[in-house]
Amino acid sequence: MINRRHIRVKVMQSVYALLQSKSDNLKKEEDFLYTSIEKMYDLYALMLRLLVEVKNLEKKHIEISGKKYLATSQDLNPNFKFINNEIFKLLDESVSLNSYLDDNKLNYWSLDNEYVHEILKLIKESDPYASYMKSDKHSFEEDRDFVVAMFKNVVAPNEKLAEYFEDRTISWVDDIPFVNTWIVKTLNQLKPKKTFQLGNLYKDDDDKKFVLDLFRKVVLNHKEFEKEIENKTPNWDTDRIAEIDMILIKMAISEFLKFPSIPTSVTINEYIEIAKDYSSEKSSFFINGVIDKILKDFTASKRLNKIGRGLM
Repeated sequence: MINRRHIRVKVMQSVYALLQSKSDNLKKEEDFLYTSIEKMYDLYALMLRLLVEVKNLEKKHIEISGKKYLATSQDLNPNFKFINNEIFKLLDESVSLNSYLDDNKLNYWSLDNEYVHEILKLIKESDPYASYMKSDKHSFEEDRDFVVAMFKNVVAPNEKLAEYFEDRTISWVDDIPFVNTWIVKTLNQLKPKKTFQLGNLYKDDDDKKFVLDLFRKVVLNHKEFEKEIENKTPNWDTDRIAEIDMILIKMAISEFLKFPSIPTSVTINEYIEIAKDYSSEKSSFFINGVIDKILKDFTASKRLNKIGRGLM
């Protein structure tokens, strides 16, 4: 499921797009924001299905080899350990996964199966594959550990696959690392003889509501928030502050003033970490300093109104 940090990243991107376009069509950008988050679920499902398609391709190779006119002993007596992997079986038999792919017409791997061939080739050349196929063990845990290692070492770092996804949907550029982590977590949580069900995209309704609440509060108050920033950066012309840095500070101000249940420490940590990924190292220090000044001012002037968990 999507976490709040990635929600904040998505909101940051949408705020940036809206301000850059100078559009006043808030509804259009809100729809795009939700759609870009929902598209992450497509990427998640496609990555899981890719594992099944790799297994199916190897199964086909084995069947073809066994029918060769001059079949070797190895062709006639293949090692079925890979294609009998329990993790592949759980994913292949998942009604929720297959239904989601069918309902959303996500037939990428039948249309672009060269990527399935590429991944299978790299898997069979990898050390985890060699060790797995030589092992005499047969357990669910071994199958799961192998698939996790295969995903981490072969699938997740594959640049051709990443470029393919980026070409298909522009918003996936920033989603791939998050979805890769999500896949690994999903694989590690699989249990023997327990049907695999696609989880929810959002943790709960509050997280889904947080998407639009944060976006709207930043966009509708961004001029007001800009004045707060000007007062805390007397040696800086606001035009000299990087656009992303400015947006991240405005988002932090929004959480300070408009989200009573979010602790200020959480807000500060989240935006410093996001700045490290989406801005420069110096920016994270700059943002930290400005946010700290703003928080001290809000605290002294009693403008903070934190309740419940927000008081932590």
